[in-house]
Amino acid sequence: MPNYRFRHICSASALALAATLSCAPAFAQDSGRGDDAAHGADAAEDAEIIVTALRQPVAVDRVASSVTILDEAEIEREQPIAISDALVRTPGISMTRNGGYGAATSLKIRGASTEQTVLVIDGMRLSDPASTGGGYNFANLLTGDAARIEILRGPQSILWGSDAIGGVVNIVTRRPEKALEGDFDIEAGSRETVNARAGIGGSSNLVDWRLAASRFTTEGISAKAEGTEKDGYRRSGASGSIDVHLAENITLDLRGYYADARNEFDGSAGDTPAYGETEEYTVYAGLRFDLLGGRFTNRVAILDSATDRQNYDPSRAVRSLSFDAKGDTRRYEYQGRLTLRPGWDISFGAEREEQDIESGSPGDNAQPYPIIDNDAAINSLYAQLRVTPVKPLTLSAGARYDDHSRFGDNVVFSAGAVFAPWDGNTVLRASYDEGFKAPSLYQLFSQYGSAALQPEKADGWEAGIEQALLDRRVRLSATYFERNTDNLIDFAYCPSTTPLPAECFIPGTATERFGYYANVNQSRARGIELSGAARFGGVFVSGNYSWIESEDASGGATDGMQLARVPKHLANARIGYETGFGLSVDVAVRYSGESFDRLSSTAAVLDDYWLTDIRAEYDITPEFSLYGRVENVFDEDYETAGGYGTLGRSVYLGIRGSF
Repeated sequence: MPNYRFRHICSASALALAATLSCAPAFAQDSGRGDDAAHGADAAEDAEIIVTALRQPVAVDRVASSVTILDEAEIEREQPIAISDALVRTPGISMTRNGGYGAATSLKIRGASTEQTVLVIDGMRLSDPASTGGGYNFANLLTGDAARIEILRGPQSILWGSDAIGGVVNIVTRRPEKALEGDFDIEAGSRETVNARAGIGGSSNLVDWRLAASRFTTEGISAKAEGTEKDGYRRSGASGSIDVHLAENITLDLRGYYADARNEFDGSAGDTPAYGETEEYTVYAGLRFDLLGGRFTNRVAILDSATDRQNYDPSRAVRSLSFDAKGDTRRYEYQGRLTLRPGWDISFGAEREEQDIESGSPGDNAQPYPIIDNDAAINSLYAQLRVTPVKPLTLSAGARYDDHSRFGDNVVFSAGAVFAPWDGNTVLRASYDEGFKAPSLYQLFSQYGSAALQPEKADGWEAGIEQALLDRRVRLSATYFERNTDNLIDFAYCPSTTPLPAECFIPGTATERFGYYANVNQSRARGIELSGAARFGGVFVSGNYSWIESEDASGGATDGMQLARVPKHLANARIGYETGFGLSVDVAVRYSGESFDRLSSTAAVLDDYWLTDIRAEYDITPEFSLYGRVENVFDEDYETAGGYGTLGRSVYLGIRGSF
């Protein structure tokens, strides 16, 4: 109670700041490569480029969709442990986590679920076919070697395919610039937390290489809010890349990502000794080559990704293994880009993705248990044309054709326009995009699955403006968006009365089940995102505010109700100061409005909350610095998922170095 008035005074001030200012969404320097190295007209005309939107380097003022870029300096300033910690400070993104670090983590971009978001690391698209929705679990994605994060919002299925209904999160890891260089950081803090990372690499005319490794351990908190037993988490990770320059216009790319984690969690009854083990890897081999004097760039690649997950409950009498799943994904890709003339180019490609799942839920006995063993494949063709008929104006249009082994043909379209007069100080954007997501193998074939499921489909549009003022020391933006989604897949519970409908029996058996996956919902989303940043001398300030109305549109009892765990109001604000002697400090505030714990007329309401962080960094030398932070300064008690705990006040201190 002593901090009540102070917190609410800060809250009101921060919300007003976030609403009137606007992290600048697109003004950032490139710090790495995506699918191809920066080259061509876009890179030459503007050093501010992004690599996500068109899977090629594209000047940011020529991209029709809204995008946020966090460069290496911004990531280091925020000091995030997990990628999700950085993402929730950007416009339109909310997060739920079932406990502390390592617990199941879900990100929602403009109200779209994690399963409707594509994650890309160094051009490698990551997913988990063995997970419920087939998407990537952000629980095990720590910051590690990330040097750049790009968030592309809205349906993006043209270039990124199935699942990209909500948007795309692209992570670019560090790249070497010297013949030999290295860096590290290590921090320790509350709950016996230790987070360490190190990387080494080199660059030459023949080879560019980089290897990095990380280790994180924490005693954690109880996953259940009412629990007393601490649920710990540990994770080891590694990543690497090797670019071999075979000739002036031919490069061989080898990349890899690996993570091994163990997380403890609680069951529905509260404290339990249950824990899970997850191992995941992705390997990538690609060949890039240019033709026609660099006007025709090409990439062919193969990718293999796997996630192996087991859950254990030592309290079980006979068999401690309670869940076993493995998902594999193989991708074969061709991507090309042809520059027809300066400012006129077309990106196109062909892909094949193959997914396999093996999954089972052993009972607490010695009897054999059924194992899901199924697969699916999708073949795709896509093309996107981008033209600049007059210098400030860029137009784009694209289409994608998918042929799914279980759902047949599907075609989606996109179109957009960008107008950037006055040397790009003003940018007007508008786009229309469509999305498509096939049901996951788990939703189709698990004991709760249904082979009758149909793909989710979405269409959406947005319009926005960005404005730079005072020699780009002030940057503001505003975006309005709408999205409609049909055939949303959700879990439908069976009635408690008899006779049960046919859907309440495991297909092909007389065994009852308490629920099943079905196309039960339609949804509509609309909202406004305001963001901005300003810097005057050593003082910097930034903020964003998002209003997201993401509602059920199925026509039933919950029609018009806000979707589960999607706050209608989100806000962030930060103010800081960089001294002239190497010290920088800042205060950051994050607000999440109230939300429903599930989509039901009787659902519990999750209260709104404010979180305040204080960060500082001191440069001892140009190569070494000390940094520290206090998170949740006022020890706010809050929930992002009903009945699950969240981190209280946390203090961390670390050191960062390079050579």
